[in-house]
Amino acid sequence: MIDELINSLNLIITQTKNNSTVLAVILIIPWLVFLLTSLDKNLLYVLGITPRKLRGLPGILFAPLVHLNFNHIFFNSIPLVVLSNFILINGIYYYLVVTLLITLISGICIWCFAKRATHVGASGVITGYWGFLVVNIYQSGSLTTYILGLLSIYYFAGIFFGIFPQKKGVSWEAHLFGLLAGIATSYLLQFYPTYFLLPQQFVPVY
Repeated sequence: MIDELINSLNLIITQTKNNSTVLAVILIIPWLVFLLTSLDKNLLYVLGITPRKLRGLPGILFAPLVHLNFNHIFFNSIPLVVLSNFILINGIYYYLVVTLLITLISGICIWCFAKRATHVGASGVITGYWGFLVVNIYQSGSLTTYILGLLSIYYFAGIFFGIFPQKKGVSWEAHLFGLLAGIATSYLLQFYPTYFLLPQQFVPVY
C-alpha cells in the first residue's frame, strides 16, 4: 500500500513537470483571447453562446476561451490549470478527448436550454473537469484517481455550489451543464473507450 502510494505521488509529480509546457499553453490561450476581446468587445457576442440563435452556435466551441473582465479570467485561471493538470496525468490525448466532450456536451445544452443571454467563460468546462475527476473516484478505483479526486474535492469543493442560481450576470446554467457533461464524459470513457481513446491509452495508472 505504501509503495503504491509512493508510486502514485511520484507519477503525479513527474507528469506535472512533464506537462509544464502544455499547462502554459492552456493558460496563455484564454489570456490572448481576453486581450483581443478587450480591444473589440463585439467578439464577446461573436464567440459566446447565445441560446437558440444561429449566431450562437460557434460559441459552443469558443465560449470557454472568452471572459468578460480581468476578475473573470483571473479567478478561472487557477482551477483551469490545476484541474487540467490532474487530467493530463493520463496524457495529452486523454486530456483533449475529455476537454472536447465536456465542451461539446455542455455547450450544446447551454445553447438549447440556458436563459437568453450571451454565455462566456471557462467556468463551465472547469466545473466539468471537477465533476469528471470526482466521479472517476468511483469509476476507476485506482489510487492515483483517488488522490486526484480527493484533491479536487478538498481544494475546489466550492465549484459545486456554482450550479445553483446566484447573483445576476452569473451563468449558473453553464456550471450545471458543465458538471453534468463531466459526469457524462466519465461514463462515456468508461463504457465506450474504443470510440474515444487510442489503444495505448488503456494502460492502467498506479
